[in-house]
Amino acid sequence: MSDPSNTDVTREQAEEAVRVLLRWAGEDPSREGLLDTPKRVVKAYGDWFSGYTEDPGEYLRRTFEEVEGYDELVVLRGIEFESHCEHHMAPIIGRAHVGYLPDKKVVGISKLARVVDGYARRFQVQEKLTAQIANCIQETLQPRGVGVVIDASHECMTTRGVHKRGVSMVTSQMLGTFREDARTRAEFLRFIDIDGH
Repeated sequence: MSDPSNTDVTREQAEEAVRVLLRWAGEDPSREGLLDTPKRVVKAYGDWFSGYTEDPGEYLRRTFEEVEGYDELVVLRGIEFESHCEHHMAPIIGRAHVGYLPDKKVVGISKLARVVDGYARRFQVQEKLTAQIANCIQETLQPRGVGVVIDASHECMTTRGVHKRGVSMVTSQMLGTFREDARTRAEFLRFIDIDGH
């Protein structure tokens, strides 16, 4: 990955694995167009899976308490992300919507997007990704409640297997008042334009 000290696999071994896959697919890794492909693939993997080298909760540890008593919903919607399915290593492309009810402190909104990326840049299943984001926000910020909704397209289903395009999967995780209070949940879903219809 991007930090070789965290793994016992060398960059050279990773590049050789790409050459093996190219040969397995019927290609010649020594032909001109593919000579640098192993290096490029390993570099891309370093970017795509950089979430393994970071702690998403760290982004939420710097908070602001001077908010003039603000205690209403905070929502960041439409956070675009790219992830990869842990079953087929195929892309998952989607949007996350994150909301929380602060309890005396708020966090910079870009930090919420960084939490999404921190978990998305790992091999994932969408249900786990949704829960990880919500749990991280709940455990680190300790708000009165958290809501996370993810709407994503899975290339493992659109480009192979059943080949169904235009299909997206929606998952949600509601914690605290988002789970306990139907009005809070409904307000969050209204904010992100998802009302159950």
